This record gives sequence, structure tokens and C-alpha cells, in this order.
Amino acid sequence: MGTRLLATTAAFSLLFTGTAVADNTGVDRRIVQEGIDEIVAIGVAQGTQIRVTDGRTRFTARSGTAERNSPRPVPLNGRFRAGSITKTFTSTVVLQLAGEGRVELDAPVERYLPGLIDQRITVRQLLQMTSGLFNYTNALPFDPQGFEPIRFRQWRPEELVAISTSQPLQFEPGTAWEYNNTNYVILGLLIEKVTGEEYEKAASQRVLKPLHLNETTFPGDDPEIRGPHAHSYGIVNGQPVDTTRWNPSVFWAVGDVITTTRDLDTFYAALLTGKLLEPAQQAELTRTTAVSTDYGLGVFVEKAPCGTMIIGHPGGVPGYVSYAYSTPDLKRRVEFSVSAGIGTGDPSQAYLKLINEIFC
Repeated sequence: MGTRLLATTAAFSLLFTGTAVADNTGVDRRIVQEGIDEIVAIGVAQGTQIRVTDGRTRFTARSGTAERNSPRPVPLNGRFRAGSITKTFTSTVVLQLAGEGRVELDAPVERYLPGLIDQRITVRQLLQMTSGLFNYTNALPFDPQGFEPIRFRQWRPEELVAISTSQPLQFEPGTAWEYNNTNYVILGLLIEKVTGEEYEKAASQRVLKPLHLNETTFPGDDPEIRGPHAHSYGIVNGQPVDTTRWNPSVFWAVGDVITTTRDLDTFYAALLTGKLLEPAQQAELTRTTAVSTDYGLGVFVEKAPCGTMIIGHPGGVPGYVSYAYSTPDLKRRVEFSVSAGIGTGDPSQAYLKLINEIFC
């Protein structure tokens, strides 16, 4: 994906720092359309699709095209790589296992995966990004030029963990917060150890099938996006290159999910209304701490510029940026995907326009 687009995803929380006044008017579709049009117009996106819920009103919108040099529009039901939104799926499965008494959140990971990581690190610290482990993705290139040589490489989860454990802890477990992909690779391994099933099968059986998320998949090492989708692009050796296809095993339980805005809306609505977790684990999902001020267990718990509380997760992987956020009462929700273009403009203000209009 474009470096600018990826940087915007990484700094998504920083958008929630301005001031705005909340009101009781509905979401203006025109302003939403203007926002996504601006993201495409500056060239950082090839195309985008969005789904907005405003009380009982729902609408979808799109901008740009599905491919370069083609008039074909971005499909409104298009599949896309949702990146770190996968973490909420992974967390949900772990919390389900906790509700069944098969995993203890405050137990050391050592109990389930002996010898893998520092014995002091607990399951909760992995979920809440306070483990102190080195983030393995910091050691790998994900800009289009750097990613090209490894885009089809198949990775084993143990290889990704080994990249992390080859480095010292970044801080003492539980003493600080740092967004860290290594945590969720280990949680994927924990799910496999406890359930005796592959991560993809466990997540599908426990989340996808009960909610009939038929357009969502955990692709393993399949480089394709199956079904209608928009393509993404980047610059490699000075030329535009289609970056849609690559081996997602480099992200696995961290960020490999392929889905649609409709399926994400169904998933988060079910999760936030307690349909997937027992009450005790539902309370843990959104509980933050003095160390983890705006991150629960696999979800961000933040405030929009006007002070509105919103819960959800962004995602960013090569070629795609995605967002899924909701107010706690589900009255206002948004899910959208951006497929990368070859421009270098800054989409921050356009994103802020969207967030302000939908939640403020």
C-alpha cells in the first residue's frame, strides 16, 4: 500500500483530538460522499466503499474504480483485506474459551504454550497490547518496493514469533502499552493449542458460521481475494504495480481476514450486544486500564472529536485500509475499505470529515 495511506492508518487514533459539537441531526450522505471522493481525488486511493448506519437508516456509497484504466466501479459488496480488524475476531475466540473455563485471562501464556515467550507475560497482556514483546512487523518491509520480494513467501506462525523473541522485551510486561502484532500471532497459536483445531477452523466455527458471515474468510496462505473486489496498486521500480495478490500468512491471526462491509457490520453488532460472549467476558472486552487507556481486549475504545464514545478497530495491510467503528448503542456505525492508489497525498482531513459527519 502507499506509505502515506499506511501511516494514516497507524495514526488513526490521532484523528480523535480535535473539537466538534455533537448534534442530533442525521448523517448527511452528501458530506460522506465528499469525504470518500476526496480520498480518491488526491490519488492515495484507487477506490473506496463505505457502509453507514444512522439509527434505522442505512446506506452505502463508493468512489473511484475497481481497477486502473477501467471504468468498472468499486463493488458495493466487494471483498477486501481488513487487516487488523482480524484482531477482534481472534480476541472473540479467546474470550469465548475464557467463558468456557478453558483459558484464564490472567494466567501466564507459559501454561498453554510452554517455552514460547517470557514466562511473566499473561494472556490478558497479549490481548491488551501490554506484553512488552518486540513487534515482528517492525522488522519486515511493507511498502510496495520493499514488500515485492517477499509478497508470496509463506510464513509459519513460529517464524513470526521467533523474529520477535530474537529481540529483548521493549518494556516490563504490564507496565506500558504498545500496539504490537506479535501478541496476536501468539493468541492464534494459543487457540490452536487449546481447541486442537487450526485457527481458521476454530474462528469459522465459533464466529463466522453462527452469524452467517458467508462473505468472510480466513485465507491461510491463499493469495487470492475470492469474489468481487477492488484492486490495489503501488509503485515498484518506478512503475505502477497491482498489489492485490500476496500471501497473507505473514499476518495470520493478526490481520489476514477477507470480508465485506456488510459482514463486518453484522459481526460488530453481534459482538457489542453480547451475542458472542458470556456476560463476564463481555465486560472484559471493552475494559481499559490506566496503562491501556483506549484499548480493551481486541477493540479500541475511543472518543470521536466531539466526545462521542466509539468502539471498533482499524486495519492496514499492503494494498488496503479498513475501518469498523460503532457507538456503544449501535445507533451510528461505519465500515469502510480503501484500496491503495499510487498517489502520495495526505488523506487525514478527508478521514476526519467522515468521522465528524458520522459520529459528531
